Amino acid sequence: MSQLPLAATQPGPILGRCRTVFLDRDGTINVKPLAGRYVTSPDEVLLIPGAAAAIARLNAAGVRVILVTNQRWLSGPAGDPIGYARVHARLEKLLAARGAHLDAAYYCPHSAGSCDCRKPGPGMLLYAARELRFSLGSAVMIGDSESDVAAGRAAGTATILLRSGQQVASGNADFVVDDLREAVRLILPDRQR
Repeated sequence: MSQLPLAATQPGPILGRCRTVFLDRDGTINVKPLAGRYVTSPDEVLLIPGAAAAIARLNAAGVRVILVTNQRWLSGPAGDPIGYARVHARLEKLLAARGAHLDAAYYCPHSAGSCDCRKPGPGMLLYAARELRFSLGSAVMIGDSESDVAAGRAAGTATILLRSGQQVASGNADFVVDDLREAVRLILPDRQR
């Protein structure tokens, strides 16, 4: 499993054919709340510096960007689908203000072990590929957790694990980088930044 120096200089054919990027949300695009907490209010959506610019770069290159996020809090007593929709709308608005957009978004509201769509399961990725008609062999999953990597592996995508300012094990990721900006540099190495 490659660490940043090797991955940054040798993305090779794994990422060279990338036409679709799956992104986790919390800790990848927006600031992750403390352990055991969830982003449940639009006011809590804070973009990670550089994340919107990285997404805008993918957009400009014609790479499809799809959000796939676990939102277990929606299955509990405090679950509020309308609140989730407001959070997502705020995320979209913040991205748009910086010239970026998501092409599609999927979320799993279920608790662990109760479905096939919850990461580390590949369900959201498989569903997106069927619905939008693209090959998972030309996709990459980017996220900040081992469950993101496992979902990508199970779906047959390339994988990039983000350190997001924390030390993480490389697990089974194809590449490990610091943040979304670095991940996009791997995917689009020859394009202007």
